[in-house]
Amino acid sequence: MSISERFHIHIRGRGSQPLLFAHGFGCDQSMWRLVAPAFEADYRVILFDLAGSGHADPAAYDRVRHSSLAGYAQDVLDIIHELDLQQVAFVGHSVSSMIGALAAIKRPDRFAKLIMVSPSPRYVDDVDYIGGFARKDIDGMIETLDSNYLGWASSMAAVVMGTPDQPELIDELKNSFCRTHPEIARAFAKVSFLSDNRSDLPRVHTPTLVIQVSNDAIAPVSVGQYVHQHIEGSQLAVLKTRGHCPHLSAPEPTIQTMRSFLARPQPPV
Repeated sequence: MSISERFHIHIRGRGSQPLLFAHGFGCDQSMWRLVAPAFEADYRVILFDLAGSGHADPAAYDRVRHSSLAGYAQDVLDIIHELDLQQVAFVGHSVSSMIGALAAIKRPDRFAKLIMVSPSPRYVDDVDYIGGFARKDIDGMIETLDSNYLGWASSMAAVVMGTPDQPELIDELKNSFCRTHPEIARAFAKVSFLSDNRSDLPRVHTPTLVIQVSNDAIAPVSVGQYVHQHIEGSQLAVLKTRGHCPHLSAPEPTIQTMRSFLARPQPPV
């Protein structure tokens, strides 16, 4: 099958520079619908579904390849190679921030900029590091995912979205979780929430913007600060809003922050 069929790729826009959007855990490319169109006048906007998510071809998911974030990063590089993309501006939400970082580390020549929306290099607390969760919390979440997937989807969507005043967004995320096959969701949850990419951050040399939410139950402000401090030359923008998905709950500030960063000239090589 073609790369477009494999990852359900959609390309829009009138610009030449590629702006590649990658969604987070349990989601699909539709989660960018309030942000991506704002860039179509100036960029070649590219949307896709991660393997095992959304409308990606089921054959695109491989248990071995996707048992680590490196497999997903290679998928991104495969897309870039097959579409012959140069000077890519990559926008990754949550776990896809780290996927983009790994891809940029491997092929820095293909990336112009990275935008990390609500990133976390490690969700589990460690010595001198606050990731937001104890290991038992993650283990309990995965156990609930196994035993009561629908219940897990409902409760997790409310925590992730963090918008009790916008119940329609919580329902949307819950429905997105429910469309993911439970076995793949469990495997991706383990990869997402148990990975540790802290040592990779200093290896990122692509100009990077970290977009952090001031009240995020999944990735607290300290995590965004940590990412910013460990990627040399990165910029940190803290949005005064709630939840882990500012591209849905606060699209306009997200767009403005992204646009300002993208418009800045790249530093000389």
